Amino acid sequence: MTSALSTSESERGNEPARPAAEAGDPLVEIDDLAVTFRRGAVDLPALRHVSLEIGRGEILGIVGESGSGKTVLGLSILGLLRAKPDPRVTGAVRVLGVDMVTASDSARRSLRRSSLGAIFQDPMTSLNPTMRVGKQLEEVTHSADEAMSLLDAVGIPDARQRLKAFPHELSGGQRQRVMIAMAIAGNPSLVIADEPTTALDVTVQAQVLSLILELRDRINCSFVLVTHDLSVAAQVADRVAVLYGGRLVELGETRDVLSTPLHPYTVGLLHSRISLDANRRQPLATLPGQPPDPRRLPPGCPFAPRCPIAVAACDEALPELVSSAAGSSEAACIRLDVAQKVLAGTGASTPWSASKPARDTPRLSLRGVTKTFTIRAGLTSRHQIHALRGIDLDVYPGESLAVVGESGCGKSTLLRVIAGVVEADSGSAEIRSPSRPQMVFQDAGASLTPWRSIGELISERLRNDGVARSKLTEPLADTLRLVGLDPELARVKPGQLSGGQRQRAAIARAVAVPPSVLLCDEPTSALDVSLAATVLNLLGRLRRQLHLSVIFVTHDLAAARIVADRIAVMYLGEIVESGPAEQVVAEPWHPYTKALIAAVPEVAHRGSPPVRGDPASPAHIPAGCPFHPRCPEAIDACREVVPPLAALDESERLVACIRAGEK
Repeated sequence: MTSALSTSESERGNEPARPAAEAGDPLVEIDDLAVTFRRGAVDLPALRHVSLEIGRGEILGIVGESGSGKTVLGLSILGLLRAKPDPRVTGAVRVLGVDMVTASDSARRSLRRSSLGAIFQDPMTSLNPTMRVGKQLEEVTHSADEAMSLLDAVGIPDARQRLKAFPHELSGGQRQRVMIAMAIAGNPSLVIADEPTTALDVTVQAQVLSLILELRDRINCSFVLVTHDLSVAAQVADRVAVLYGGRLVELGETRDVLSTPLHPYTVGLLHSRISLDANRRQPLATLPGQPPDPRRLPPGCPFAPRCPIAVAACDEALPELVSSAAGSSEAACIRLDVAQKVLAGTGASTPWSASKPARDTPRLSLRGVTKTFTIRAGLTSRHQIHALRGIDLDVYPGESLAVVGESGCGKSTLLRVIAGVVEADSGSAEIRSPSRPQMVFQDAGASLTPWRSIGELISERLRNDGVARSKLTEPLADTLRLVGLDPELARVKPGQLSGGQRQRAAIARAVAVPPSVLLCDEPTSALDVSLAATVLNLLGRLRRQLHLSVIFVTHDLAAARIVADRIAVMYLGEIVESGPAEQVVAEPWHPYTKALIAAVPEVAHRGSPPVRGDPASPAHIPAGCPFHPRCPEAIDACREVVPPLAALDESERLVACIRAGEK
């Protein structure tokens, strides 16, 4: 069988030949690129005079907050900028000698077919939900054998069977691997990966990043990795380009940018990271303020309004890229001499771990909670999905519990059972408080009714608590101030707010009447790093101020360590380890917990090899320990013995592993 990664041009039939270029030339040359969109009579500059090169076999990380121009830059390289009316584009984007700005549509299409690939953030918006995976791959490869070879190449097990699956029947990581397979089907010279790991589990993220490195080496392909997280870029990128306000503000070798950042914005992004060694007794560092509004860009440095070292000259003219004293990096800042001394502002938030909650009577108790869903598999057969399998849990007044695990482990189902949205099949869930739990969801935009104002959404909760309509003004304003929003925003609709403001509005609605338990379902997983830190600081302050019990669902052990007094690690519907947050992270007992910690990206080093394979289907739980098919420490007994969740010593630590007591 011919490998899809080694097919010669003659074997590809009528595929257009690659453009000719000298081996030593840059693969991509971007020269003074500017892109401006138009909304009504208003110009919206997305990129402003960006110049850089991408070498052959290079992985370039493009980093910045939402709205910085990262995606527009990636689409410009692909020649896919489309809007109504068409954007105004100046400058040049030469890819293998073809200018994607001035070339004809047919020339751009020809280059994309022969030399370019793309991986987008959400595979479900790129894959046809009505077509089997194999048919979609065959549209690119024109061969079932090559399609299967591609799935093998990107590490999807049982490739022949997966070709018959629809996209919704695959896990998130498998769907992303299918997208990668389609991107590399034509042996491209360059792949644009736009936030390919955002909102993925840390283990799946590690697998995708490892695959990018492997493919770069195997097919000598360059990658542009668009991300908001410098820690992710640190895992794979050779160089990093930092964008802000549509401008290139720093460019250099990854090790230099991360160890000695030149621009105050890069320094702020680095300090905003949530790392495994962050100080739990201090608020998380955040970038003050908001990114610039493209309708009203400042005349000088776009970062000046948020910069703690800005001087009057910063507001006068756009700074150009200048080299550092060592000459290894460039930055657009007139104060490079002091930029490295900048520390991002932290505000006045209260740290999560300021005091220990009282351990008297639990506010929430779960005993033996199980939940099974029935789904159809074809016209006649049905599968039983075992989402929760005998969960025992206590949460105390004022305590924060982080529930950690990969997608499909039952975390969100657990929250829905506690909230009363889903009824458990067996077991009990007792809440010792007159107020009901409230939920904060991952996507605030989807959880806020788009045609109602923020004030109407919050007032609904206040009225249900007995506040008269005529007396809503003051408590509504107080609620908005509580989460750091201007009371004037009560009149606007969710779509008029930024992502951070929408998440604050969702939190405001949840705490307008202080709940017994605040249930947070991945509320920061898709946010920029600084915005995520801001939301975590806010939740920590509200927890102390309102004496809330918080259950925080996340896949990230670094975030869990910050927000939690205790951590419960879930796998396939069971708790496999629990204990004090600091202890669980510092000395994990269960191999699955160790794998989650190893997968957390850090800027100081590249991660260890990701945990192998994907979780088993909750419809087909393995015999014995459910983790044993992926466990590097498994022995024969693990395939037969179901380990109970039990204590190994006199501490609060519990673990479900027959080898946990071994030294």
